[in-house]
Amino acid sequence: MTDRTGARVLVAEDDRAVRESLVRALDLEGYRVEAVTNGAEALDAVRAAPPDVLLLDVSMPLVDGLTVCRVLRSEKNRLPVLMLTARTETSDRVAGLDAGADDYLAKPYELDELLARLRALLRRVEFHTEESSNELVVGDLRVDPAARRVFRAGRELELSKTEFDLLELLVANAGIVLDHTTIYERIWHYDFGPDSKNLAVYIGYLRRKTEAEGEPRLVHTVRGVGYTARAS
Repeated sequence: MTDRTGARVLVAEDDRAVRESLVRALDLEGYRVEAVTNGAEALDAVRAAPPDVLLLDVSMPLVDGLTVCRVLRSEKNRLPVLMLTARTETSDRVAGLDAGADDYLAKPYELDELLARLRALLRRVEFHTEESSNELVVGDLRVDPAARRVFRAGRELELSKTEFDLLELLVANAGIVLDHTTIYERIWHYDFGPDSKNLAVYIGYLRRKTEAEGEPRLVHTVRGVGYTARAS
């Protein structure tokens, strides 16, 4: 698989015009594209022949996009998911990310931006496949990049793909303050700009999960700069 061409993309979109437009555009970019019209078909397609990335509309018949994402994550499926929706409220974006989506794009969107987000997701898969398998440790937190598992004080944490990637980056650079732009480029391979809430949302997720048993904070904010991982 490459980050631009040859990758398998599953498009789950019930609007025929949008679906056919996406298929044409992705085909022209060199992707191998399969399209389905509802969430139930999307789940069947993923299980039958896992794609490299899923473009998932939120509002679909039978099974909606949020449910599709939750089901995949409950099955420990780390398939990269780019969620597409006409809903533009922050609460809707948070709902999509909370369901396990890796990225979120509101309609109407520019095709160039969608393609950039898609390339970013695929580059992340390649980048983390090539990463070292050595365990990373900060305080009582242990990250196993090869097995993609995280433990704190002996308990295993259930993380989404993006949560794991972000925590791995911070722990691999423990004690170093990483600015917002650096994190966006390393995790999303795309700088969404100062107004994006994606990073803050995921930092909140990591804190909730790494501090679930009342443990001291490991992921710290350095105001006006970015974030760092260090034992308190």
